[in-house]
Amino acid sequence: MRTFGRPQGILGRLGGIIMARTNAGCGAWVTDLLDVGPNDNVLEVGFGPGVVIQRLSKRASAGHVAGIDPSREMVEQARARNTTAIQNGRVDLRRGSVISLPFDDNSFDKALAINSMQVWPEPAVGLREMRRVMKSGARVALGFTPYSGQPNKGLTEALMVAGFTNANVVERDTWFCALGVKP
Repeated sequence: MRTFGRPQGILGRLGGIIMARTNAGCGAWVTDLLDVGPNDNVLEVGFGPGVVIQRLSKRASAGHVAGIDPSREMVEQARARNTTAIQNGRVDLRRGSVISLPFDDNSFDKALAINSMQVWPEPAVGLREMRRVMKSGARVALGFTPYSGQPNKGLTEALMVAGFTNANVVERDTWFCALGVKP
């Protein structure tokens, strides 16, 4: 947990370097699945070292990207990786928890989490919070690599219980992604 789940200290910083490599491909795939466009406002929960944030800010070139992560070390790494976009006001990265997102209702067109949900303190509450800050018609994606330990089973049900529709799971190689829409 100190290295990958809730990175802290030296092990957490090392975990961030490893996550930057191991999650980048899955994050790119999930970004493509969400079809992030130039004007989208996008939220990433558990952004880790900020590799996916960097990709999102390029795709949402005229939009806005925000993220939340509970780890001080990950916020530092992600901010360093995305300095220019932050200075330009296009990226907002905060330390905090998915169970109490510091964003207004109906703010985001797309929301995602990569290898994150399995370490949330209360996944059901986190999904409802994500839904709260998403606009009607917004899409959510929860991507996982084999390193997550997250089972594929039950994800569509979890999304539906949280109030999402059109829930389904897609797979690619060893990755999988649960998708849903806020009605």
